[in-house]
Amino acid sequence: MRFLIVMTLTMVASLSGAQTPAQAQTAAAVPRGNAENGKKIYAAYGCYQCHNYAANGGGAGPRLAPRPIPFPAFSRYLREPKDQMPPYTAKMVTDQEVADIYSFLMSVPAAPAASSIPILNN
Repeated sequence: MRFLIVMTLTMVASLSGAQTPAQAQTAAAVPRGNAENGKKIYAAYGCYQCHNYAANGGGAGPRLAPRPIPFPAFSRYLREPKDQMPPYTAKMVTDQEVADIYSFLMSVPAAPAASSIPILNN
């Protein structure tokens, strides 16, 4: 019994000290990007065809924004995708362009809460 209590307290303590996704994202090395340029690149490379113009997902591609995955995972997946997405090697998309696209994704605002939309509250 004592063992279970100690294990439970240890687990709770470790979880309470865990970083939130936003803190982890800030702590990760995210290169400085230009959101405006990233939006242009996103459209020019046809990302919108699968992920929609607002990057909120579509029939073929998952949601990318708001709240994209951490930059290292995003960059790695862009370079070496696991599913049907074509790979965007460094020869096709520079590291700076990847940072710009990511900056664009970070700039996409979250949708308003349903409770803040009057017609949905009738």
